[in-house]
Amino acid sequence: MGLFSTHAKLKRRRDRASAAKPGLALCASLALLAAPLFAAPAQGATPSNDGKDVILNLFQWNWKSVAQECKSSIAPAGFGYVQVSPPAEHLRGAAWWTSYQPVSYKVDSKLGNRDDFSAMVKSCNDAGVKVIADAVVNHMAGAGQSGTGTAGSAFSEDNFPEYSAQDFNDCRTNISNYSDRWQVQNCRLVGLQDLKTSSSYVQQNIADYLDDLVSLGVSGFRIDASKHIPATDLEAIKSKMKNPGVFWVHEVIGAAGEPIQESEYLGSGDSFEFDYARQLKSDFDSQIANLRFIGDGKLTSDRAGVFVANHDTERNGETMNYKWGAKYLLANVFMLSWPYGSPSVYSGYSFTDKDAGAPGASDASVPNASCDSSAWTCEQRQDEITGMVGFNNAVGDAAVSNWWDDGSNQIAFGRGNKGFVAINNTGSSTTREYSSSLAAGTYCDVVAGADCSQKITVGSDGKFNATVPAYGALALHVGALGDGSNGGGTDPSEEPVEEASDVSVAVTAETTVGQNIRIVGNQTKLGNWNPSQAPQLSAVGYPSWTGTVDLPAGTKFEYKYVKYDQSGKATWESGGNRSATVQSDGSLKLSDTWRN
Repeated sequence: MGLFSTHAKLKRRRDRASAAKPGLALCASLALLAAPLFAAPAQGATPSNDGKDVILNLFQWNWKSVAQECKSSIAPAGFGYVQVSPPAEHLRGAAWWTSYQPVSYKVDSKLGNRDDFSAMVKSCNDAGVKVIADAVVNHMAGAGQSGTGTAGSAFSEDNFPEYSAQDFNDCRTNISNYSDRWQVQNCRLVGLQDLKTSSSYVQQNIADYLDDLVSLGVSGFRIDASKHIPATDLEAIKSKMKNPGVFWVHEVIGAAGEPIQESEYLGSGDSFEFDYARQLKSDFDSQIANLRFIGDGKLTSDRAGVFVANHDTERNGETMNYKWGAKYLLANVFMLSWPYGSPSVYSGYSFTDKDAGAPGASDASVPNASCDSSAWTCEQRQDEITGMVGFNNAVGDAAVSNWWDDGSNQIAFGRGNKGFVAINNTGSSTTREYSSSLAAGTYCDVVAGADCSQKITVGSDGKFNATVPAYGALALHVGALGDGSNGGGTDPSEEPVEEASDVSVAVTAETTVGQNIRIVGNQTKLGNWNPSQAPQLSAVGYPSWTGTVDLPAGTKFEYKYVKYDQSGKATWESGGNRSATVQSDGSLKLSDTWRN
């Protein structure tokens, strides 16, 4: 969810807190995206948007401002999605967390009314940007409160337009023990009225609300505070929707020693991987060479939502935030260049008071956002961000190649023959020769700006010399060439590029819940025998696991299959290494059966 008060520091390990009215401190928590069981990929994977999968989270931007930003900045930068704050009627108040205390499911909040919201979604969709809405469905406003919401609806502790006393859980006390699953999912999250989501009536109400937003053009949802709702209840709610295949991403803040984990929620959507953001903070504060293994022991890449910060974690110190300056931007550069998870770039506003609402917010409205004002952080307009969104789109699912690090705070790596990144997390510039798999040619450094003012020449051997500034980065990709062309060489007729072929892979293998199948081998795109870096196959046709791997024609390679679970444990199939050769015409179909 996302409500913070002075109690939030004490409850960081749990989920998030917030203040409700004078004298009453309330909290709310944000639950970010969970990953499904082997049979549920269609339930969660981020929907395709013409190859653009980066999400921009515009926190507390009003609908008119989002609509304008979609046309002027978000679409041109190449973002595929914009995530917006909760659109439902909520508690009156200037603090940001009032948006996370619903009063009714009317689409009428301090960010705009139903017409404003509908116009925003249409404007963004017309620009090619799909909309993900933050959905607060665990609770209503805090106990002990009464009055009218932002749309004028009257409410009191046990009476809301859609709900009365029997629609709330019987536990009337706050959660006190996060090791007690029943408490976490049936008692009040810091005073918030906890909905009885096991009730068919409540489930249908929530499904109807989400369906209403879909009817307005919304493409998916961030489900707030999923941790506080049994996973089976959320699956039941989704099944009651008219389109149960709509994208969901869950906020499940897993913590060591607690019983509720992200993986439980993969049956109805993806999950935000909070440990990813925590590791970014830790490594950028120590040594970023460790980032090579950032996906190990976490949710599988295809089911994980990743971020550098969100509206809760930037306030409670759990992650980096805009106050980290250059390092914060570098963390975003890394996230947008590394092939793990579905990335969300966060854009909010500056603050000193953690409870403070958006600049100029009143108890019932938020003024238009202004990127001309330092009060709004507007990360989506930073050269480092816009350049790397384009990089992310250009490299697609190309595997990591040509990794280099100095053992501490300088790293560089390629994305096959499609891109290359170098990051310098030190206070001094560095000049060196880099080795890449890029074709010969002149490339724009997209981190330096969209005007291609910084150009890098790559030789026929893939090597180039470059200076990376202190706390800076360099990024090259095949979609931004210094000669204005779209390919990967100075002259394709003189510098032929070896085309990769899609090797078709199919293996019949039975798995247990939480396991996936990966193909690993002696090629970079097969992880160089490292299961954590190997391509994961799809379980859509389970027990047949399928996928494709890009390997050049004529490539002779060795490979095996592994079962890989979310703890990072790899179980190899028996027998010796398999071998195959990509045909001269680029064709190859692997059809195998798991060897026990």
